[in-house]
Amino acid sequence: MKRFGFLRDSLFRLATVAYAINRWGVKPRVASAFLHGQFNDLLLIPAALPVVLWLQQALGVREHELPPTGSEITLHLVVWSLICEGVGPRWFHWGVADGWDVVAYALGGLVAGLWWNRARLQNAWSERRGV
Repeated sequence: MKRFGFLRDSLFRLATVAYAINRWGVKPRVASAFLHGQFNDLLLIPAALPVVLWLQQALGVREHELPPTGSEITLHLVVWSLICEGVGPRWFHWGVADGWDVVAYALGGLVAGLWWNRARLQNAWSERRGV
């Protein structure tokens, strides 16, 4: 199976660039609830998870270089949702708990997981069809 690129991953780079463009280029100029709210939340998993997994690997916590598994994505989704939408708003006055943010995190995580594991999913689909 192909190694995961971590900080060289194309989806990570695309999500990071899209976040930066939206954060500093688009949001200050465009009045859009989606661009001010959930757009960057969709990018949380694809932009942040590769960095966290790279750090975990560098520290010896993650022992493989495979694409993120469904359980890794889910674990980080739950942890970040609790921190950003639960604990954060209670500790910081600028934080706002928003369930739609969690939906956006999950949708971004689902798309990222499918993208990162597309080769394995294609192989499984081909084997199932007998190709």
